Amino acid sequence: MPKNTTTPGHSPKLTKVHKLSIAGVATLGAAALAFSLVPGNAGTTTTDASVSTGQVAYSEQQIKDVKASVTDQLAGADLKAQDIAAKKKAADAAKKKAAEAAAKKKAAAAAAAKKKAAEARAKEQAASRSTARVEVETVAVKTYANNLDGWIRESLDIMSKNGIPGTYDGLYRNIMRESTGNPNAINGWDVNAQNGTPSIGLLQVIKPTFDAYHVAGTAWSQYDPVANITAAANYAADKYGSIDNVNSAY
Repeated sequence: MPKNTTTPGHSPKLTKVHKLSIAGVATLGAAALAFSLVPGNAGTTTTDASVSTGQVAYSEQQIKDVKASVTDQLAGADLKAQDIAAKKKAADAAKKKAAEAAAKKKAAAAAAAKKKAAEARAKEQAASRSTARVEVETVAVKTYANNLDGWIRESLDIMSKNGIPGTYDGLYRNIMRESTGNPNAINGWDVNAQNGTPSIGLLQVIKPTFDAYHVAGTAWSQYDPVANITAAANYAADKYGSIDNVNSAY
């Protein structure tokens, strides 16, 4: 038998269904008591003794009606409780669904913000790399002194890019022999001069040879120091293998 969990000194708490049940039973008891007090011969006057010992008269239909009324009340209360529970369940489900939708929307907004921030960082980094490349390229631009040393070094870089052999010493040695380092030197007495094509410049190149062995990227002038050196080195490479192999007039 279950233990009574009611706290001493306190009445148990009754639900609405319990209250309706008790009311129905009380009504049924009251009806039964009323019927038991009606004697079979209601029109005859009797004494208290005859009443107590006489046959009790009652209506079975009335009792059934009372029972049905109580049952209907209990059923109605149960349906109402079910309806309340169903509405509460629906409200909870709607609240949960709304919370999930809000969380999903918040997560989507956070993901979009994260993606936007990543794209902004990538764009900023790309711009930074581009700026860095421009700075590197600017720094990488090589400058040369406007003298014999600078002309030889610039010519060597152009020769290297175009696969033309030769060294600083080979160029310097031949330049000093041919023109003593004067880019405007002209030979007006040799056979080339007699034929109308005098040797000109640092390495004393005639016009036909200069035009034939001119290297792209240099000036179209025999007097230009870099163009003159590079064309002469290109010619020497074709005829002698390298300017380094030239030790006299060529």
